[in-house]
Amino acid sequence: MSELIKTSRPNIRVSLLVTASAMAILGFGCCSASASNADDRPTVWIELGGAWAHLSAGEEKFAPPFVLRTPRPTPETIDPLSVGHPPRSSFDKEGKITFEPNGSNWVFSAGVRYGRSNADKHLRQQSPFLTQPLNAKTVARFPYNFAPFFRNALQFIDTAQKNEETHAVVDFQAGKDVGLGMFDSNTTSVFSVGVRFAQFTSRTNVAFKSDPDAHVKYFQYQSLHIPVGGVYHSYQAMAQARRSFLGVGPSLSWNASTPLMGTPNDAEITIDWGASAAVLFGRQKARVHHQTTAHYHFGRYSAYNPPSTLYHIAPPDKERSRSVVVPNIGGFAGFSFSYATGKVSLGYRADFFFGAMDGGFDTHKSENRGFYGPFATISLGLGG
Repeated sequence: MSELIKTSRPNIRVSLLVTASAMAILGFGCCSASASNADDRPTVWIELGGAWAHLSAGEEKFAPPFVLRTPRPTPETIDPLSVGHPPRSSFDKEGKITFEPNGSNWVFSAGVRYGRSNADKHLRQQSPFLTQPLNAKTVARFPYNFAPFFRNALQFIDTAQKNEETHAVVDFQAGKDVGLGMFDSNTTSVFSVGVRFAQFTSRTNVAFKSDPDAHVKYFQYQSLHIPVGGVYHSYQAMAQARRSFLGVGPSLSWNASTPLMGTPNDAEITIDWGASAAVLFGRQKARVHHQTTAHYHFGRYSAYNPPSTLYHIAPPDKERSRSVVVPNIGGFAGFSFSYATGKVSLGYRADFFFGAMDGGFDTHKSENRGFYGPFATISLGLGG
C-alpha cells in the first residue's frame, strides 16, 4: 500500500505540471492571436514617480506631571509639548506596471507606494546663571571663589524628541474600461476590483529635563552677598513607543480620463481623476515604556550634596495587540501629457485609513493615518 502511495504522488505532480503548461501555452496563443488583429498601442505600461505627502498621523502626547505644573524659567516661554508630534511630511516613491491586452478592454495592474520620514526636535529654555541681586564686583573683592555655588544655579527646561515613520501600500487590480462616453468618445472609464495591502510603522523617543526653581541663598554682610546654599528640584522623564499596523483586504477603484486637446495617435493633453475604497483586515500593535523621576536638592550647590528622591514612576511596559477593520478611501485629480508610447502626469492625491494605528500611551486610542499632496509620474509603453 505504501508503495502505491509513493508512486502516485509524482504522477499527480506531473499531471498538474502538464495541465498548467497547457493552459499557459493556450493563453499565450489566444493573446498572440488577438494581438495580431489589434492596433499597435502598447500592451505594457511601466510607471515610476514620486509624491510630496503631507502626513495626518495623530498620537497621544507624553505629558509628565511636572511639565504641566512647573513655571517656566523666563518670560519668553516655550511649549515643551510642542515637540510631541509625528513627522509632518514625507517624499514617497511609487511604481506601477499595467498590462492591457490588445483587442480587449481589460486592464491588469500591480503597484506599490512607499514612504519614510523622520522628525527630530530639541528645545531648551534657561535663565541667566545669576538671577539673584549679586554684584560681580562685590564677589570679586571677596577672597573666596564662589563659582561652584553658581554653576548649578540655573533654571531650565529641556525637551528632545525623535520620530520615525514608514508606510507602504501595495495594490493588485483587474479592471475593465466600460466606455461610458462621457464628454468625448475617447474618454476612458476603468472600474477595477482587487486586493490592497498596507503596512504602517512608527517609533517615538522623547525625553524631558527640568529645573524650574533653582536659586542661590545668600548671607548678606555689609556690601557682600555670601552664598550659603540653596534648595531646588530636578525632574527627568522619558518615553518610548513602537506602533504598527499590517492589513489586507478587497479594494474597488474608478479611474477616468478625458481629452482636453490633441489626438491619441499623435500627442494629447488629458484631464484625469479617480476614486478608490477598500476595507483592510489586519492587526494593530503598540509597545510603550515611560518613566518619571523627581529629585529634591538642598544645602550647598555642590556634587557632595546627595539629593533625595521625591518620586519615581516607572509603570510596567504596555504591550497591546488587537485585530481591527480599517476603512480606506482615497481620490486624485490631475492632468497628463501623452504620446504614443509615453506619458507624464501631474496631480493631487489623498488617501485616508481610519482607525489604523493605536496612538495611546497607557490605554488604547485609535488614530487615523492619512497621506495627501501633489504627485508626478512618468510612464513608458512597451509592446504593441
